[in-house]
This record gives sequence, C-alpha cells and structure tokens, in this order.
Amino acid sequence: MPSLINHHLAAVDLGSNSFRLLIGRAQDSPAGVQVYPIDSLREPVRLAAGLDDGKHLSEASQQIALQTLHRFGERLRQFHPDRVRAVATNTVRVAKNAPQFLLRAQAALGFPIEVIAGREEARLVYIGAAHSVSTRQGRRLVVDIGGGSTEFIIGEGYEPGLMESLYIGCVSMSQRYFPGNLVDETTMRAAEIAARKEVQIIASDFRRAGWSHAVGSSGTARALAEMIGGSRLNPPDQPGDITLHGLRELRRLFVRAGNLNKLRIEGLKPDRVPVAAGGLAIMLGVFEEMGIEQMEVTDAALRLGVLYDLLGREQSHDMREVTAQQFLQRYGADAQQARRVSDVALRLYRQLCPDAGEPEQRLLRWAAQLHEIGLSIAHSAYHKHSAYIVANADMPGFSRGEQATLAQLILAHAGKLKKLGAADLDTLDLDAVIALRLAVILARNRIDADLDGLHLRYAVPELNLSGLRAPLHIIAPREWLKANPLTEYSLQQEAAEWSRLNWDVALRSQA
Repeated sequence: MPSLINHHLAAVDLGSNSFRLLIGRAQDSPAGVQVYPIDSLREPVRLAAGLDDGKHLSEASQQIALQTLHRFGERLRQFHPDRVRAVATNTVRVAKNAPQFLLRAQAALGFPIEVIAGREEARLVYIGAAHSVSTRQGRRLVVDIGGGSTEFIIGEGYEPGLMESLYIGCVSMSQRYFPGNLVDETTMRAAEIAARKEVQIIASDFRRAGWSHAVGSSGTARALAEMIGGSRLNPPDQPGDITLHGLRELRRLFVRAGNLNKLRIEGLKPDRVPVAAGGLAIMLGVFEEMGIEQMEVTDAALRLGVLYDLLGREQSHDMREVTAQQFLQRYGADAQQARRVSDVALRLYRQLCPDAGEPEQRLLRWAAQLHEIGLSIAHSAYHKHSAYIVANADMPGFSRGEQATLAQLILAHAGKLKKLGAADLDTLDLDAVIALRLAVILARNRIDADLDGLHLRYAVPELNLSGLRAPLHIIAPREWLKANPLTEYSLQQEAAEWSRLNWDVALRSQA
C-alpha cells in the first residue's frame, strides 16, 4: 500500500449518542506529520437509547444505525481499506446481540468495524484531544462524556498515562433521570449524586496523579460550552470554556425551565435536547469530585485519535507493537525465545501461504511473541494462562476482535487440538495454528537452530473433492532427523494430532 502521507484517511466512530465520520489529510509539517480534517459527517443516532433492559439493541435502533452507515459508506466508497478505520464504543461493547448487528453494520458501511475496550477508547480520545488543543507544559486531564460511557485520561504531551472508563453517559443518564426532557431539583440532584458516586471510584487516584489543566472533549463538552458561553454564564475572571460557576448557573436555568423542550437558550441545539440534562449532571459530578474549576474544550477526540493511530501504524509507530513488547516485559517472558518462535512461525506460514497479507502475519507474530507470558502464572497449562491474559487484559492499540483472535491462536499453540470447537475451526487460520505449533516444537531447545532443509508443502494446491484440507507434508533432511530424535518424535506426534481433525499431515524425510 502506498504511504498514507499526503493521502486522505478516514475514521468512523460508532458512538452511543452520535455516529461520526472524519476524513483528514496527512501532511508533513515542521512539527512532524499532522492530520488536517477536510470533511466530516455527524448523525445523532442515539444507539444507547435502543438498548432494552436485557441489553439487546432494538430493531428500530439498528435500522437507524444501518441507514447512517450506508450513507457514510457512499462517502468512503473510493477509499482503500487500509485508509479507513471504524470503531464501535460502549453500546456495542455491552449489547448482547452485537455480533449480529456488526455483521449488518459492516455490510452497510463496506469496511470492518472494531469494537474497542473502554481504556483503548480512552487512549484514542487522549491522542485526538492532545493534537487539537493548545500546547502547554505539564500534565493534562482529558474528560470525554459520551452517550454510554465517560473516559478519563491524564497524560503529558501526546502520551496518555493514567486511563479509566466509567459506565455513565449522557444518553443513559438522561433516559434514567430525565424522561420526556423533564427536569426538576429532585431529579437533577439524584442524577448528580449518581454521577459523583461513579466518579468517586477513580477520583483519588487521579487527584494523586495530578494535572495542570483540564480538557473536555467531544460533543457533550462542546454543547455545554456553547450553552454557557451563549448565555454568558462564566465569570469574567475565568476565561475557560466551561467553569464550575457556569455549570451551576446552567443547572439553575434547566431546573427553572422544568421542561427542556420549552427552554430557549443559545447553544442548545434541537438534537442535543434529549441528552443535555444527563450530560450536565455528569459534568457537574466530574467537576465536583475532581475539584475542577475550569476546563478547555475541544470538539475533536476519538475520531481524530483514530486517524493519528492509523497514521502511526503506517509510520512504524504501531501502538500494538509497543503493547506486545510491554507485555513481554511485564510478564517476564523470554524475549529471545519469543523472537525465535516468531521468526520460525512466520517462515513456515509464508511457505504455506505465500500470498498472506500483512495483517495476518502481524497477528501470528504477536501470538508467537506472547505465547509464553502465561508462564508467569504457572508452567502447567501455561498456554491457557497466556490465552486468558491476552483475552482479558487491557491491550492498547488492539481491538477486541484482534485480542480474541490472538487468544485463540495462543490457546491452540500447545496441547490437544480437540479443545478447538467447531466455531474455532471455522474462524481460525489453521495454517497459522500449525505454523505456530511447529515453531514451538522446532525452537524447544531455546537456541537458534539450522532449519534451512526443513519446509512445508501441500501435496495439492487446493482442497480435495471430499472437502478436506489438502494433505500437508513436513519435509526434513534425513540426517537432520537422525541427529534430532526428540524433534522427529515430536513432529510425528504433531502429525498424528492433526489426523484427529481429519487433516492428513505427514512427516517426510529426504536425502
């Protein structure tokens, strides 16, 4: 793929309140590569409002979302797949029928959609906010109130540090406390208390870390700033976009109106009315619990962060690479063995799949690098421990789907293959699985071995008429096998293991 520099790239944000599309152009500048937004679309889908009590997305809400994505898809029709990244946040994270919805959503958009974890969302929010606000020395606190969750990040420069995601959002809060857009003192106080109780869980850690200035990102913060600024509610000596005084004055206006449908205030747009009270209650809770007096606001956040992250991957600043290396260190894994197994696995995989794409090779490399991190828990069944860590840990840069695939590969790299269910066999790249399993066997001595004479070859290039995978030959020099009896025995056992899945894998020697 050509370089992303001087080309258009796009981010799609399937938020709980709004769906957004941002198209930017990456250009070199004296300060480094910068992304310059050139087009954007926003539609107030309010996906979170479509969740029922059982956490299922209603068909009506799905249809609104699918129609929006279909329109976005038209705008992206000419984009190369590597220049588009679509991410889904809290509502899709929690919806029990999310897998079915995602299949329809991806068909409507025309591109894959990643479901990202809360802390990954926080990381991307910070990156976007840091690239769009004024440059200041010291740490900054970024708060992003979304439709279904609120992200909190403390970072410095462009590097996020402390990150948390809380399950409170302007849509869910408004639905619970302000049905019909009705606001009174009792419901507003109850909503504020609920927000403060959630924020209280993380407040002490964040205050202990400290920050020099606060930033509110995305739609809720921007809407509050516009209402406060439009009504001149901030005190003259506090130039921030949002101040605690201004929030309290806005609260007074909301309660006095009683019904937000009747409130006429500059900055309160019609599409924001249904979520305005919930957003205000959350922001008040954040200010009170965090001890914030004033806050700068930027409309850019997650979607801009996605663009910079997409650009970083192309420029060899892929956060996933950083995360993989951090996990090796955190869990005390043998970095040399990780490199050794990775090199052998990729070599074998390319023999089986000479046309394999870079994404598939990257996932195999990361699986090989992380396959032993479970040894930090126990040697017995370490592959299960490794898979559990990868499936459940916060892994910055990785989507949930990528983590799930990594965990499956790691789980499959050792032990019996019968643990792979029918669903695993349908979704896993079995060429990657056998390449990883063989690499672990061949690197068992934990030294760099001469494997020049060993290679894998399919007996025929496609499936047999029976529908089974073509017979696979593991071909090794006869003298090499004679000199390595344990490896020969292990390869024979591996071939027998695959036969239980009706795949003809055989060890063949040659002169």
